Amino acid sequence: MSIVTVGTVAFDAIETPFGKTDKIVGGAATYIAWAASYFTKDLNVVSVIGDDFDMEELHKLEARGVDTSGIEIKAGKKSFFWAGKYHMDMNSRDTLATELNVLLEFNPVLPEAYRTADFLMLGNIDPMLQLNVIQQMAKRPKLIIMDTMNFWMDSTPEQLNAVIKEVDVLTINDAEARQLSGEYSLVKAASKIQEMGPKFLVIKKGEHGALLFHKNHVFFAPALPLESVFDPTGAGDTFAGGFVGWLDKTKDISFDNMKRAIIFGSAMASFCVEKFGTERLQSLSEEEIHERIEEFVQLVQVDIDLVG
Repeated sequence: MSIVTVGTVAFDAIETPFGKTDKIVGGAATYIAWAASYFTKDLNVVSVIGDDFDMEELHKLEARGVDTSGIEIKAGKKSFFWAGKYHMDMNSRDTLATELNVLLEFNPVLPEAYRTADFLMLGNIDPMLQLNVIQQMAKRPKLIIMDTMNFWMDSTPEQLNAVIKEVDVLTINDAEARQLSGEYSLVKAASKIQEMGPKFLVIKKGEHGALLFHKNHVFFAPALPLESVFDPTGAGDTFAGGFVGWLDKTKDISFDNMKRAIIFGSAMASFCVEKFGTERLQSLSEEEIHERIEEFVQLVQVDIDLVG
C-alpha cells in the first residue's frame, strides 16, 4: 500500500494572539506528510518549491520515510509564501500576504513509481491540477481523497464539480459545505454533496470536531479541549494526513474504520495547533499519540446506570 499526496510545500509567516513567526515551513503537503508519516512509511509527495527553500526540511521528511523525489525545484525562483494574522477566537484570520511565486508554474507530474499508489490525497490546489493528477494514475487508487476551499467554489465552480465527481472522499469545512450545496442543514448539505460523486464526506468544524457522512450514516468526532492553542495553521491538512495515514496502515476503507481514521486525524490536528507550524509534529512520540487517542476515547465514552 502507498500514499501519494499532491499540494503545496511552502513558507508561512504567522501571527496569533500568542506570538508571531518569521518565515517558517508550511504548505498542505508538508502537514499531510508529517502527520501521515507516523502511520506509514510509504508516502510520496508531489509539489514545487524554489531554490530558496530550506532543504534541511526535506531531509527531515525523508528521514521519516517520505519520498520527496516528486518535489520539483525551480532554479532562481521563490517558493510559495503566505502570511496571516489570527484573531482571538482563532477561527478567523486576515491574510497579510500571498506570493504565489513557483505555484504560478505548478504543473504536477507524477513519477512513474507514484502512479500505482493505493491512496491519492489531493491537497487544496487548482481543481484542474487535481483532475490532471487523477488522470495520470496508471490505475484507479483504492481511495481518492480531496480537499478544497471556497475560493475554488467562487472562481472555478464547473472545474471543481468535475473533480468532485471523480473522488471518493471530500473534506471541507462547514461553511464550504453549505456554500457548495446551497443548504444550511449539514445533513441536507451532505446528501446533496454525495449526489455530486463522493461516497464519503468529511465536514470539519474546527474546535467543534468533525462529521463523517456515508449514505444515510453519520459519525461525529468531538475536538479535544486543549489548554494551549498557539497556531491553527495546517490543522485541517494535519487532520487529512492522520486520516489517510491510518487508512493506509490498516488497509481498511470501510465506514467503520473511517470512523477510527477521523479520531486519529483529529488527534494529529490537536498536536499541530500546540506550536507554530510543523514544530510539534516533528517531535512527537508514539507514546504521546497513544495517550492522545486515549483522551479522545475517554471524551466520548459514556457510562449510564439505569435505575428502576
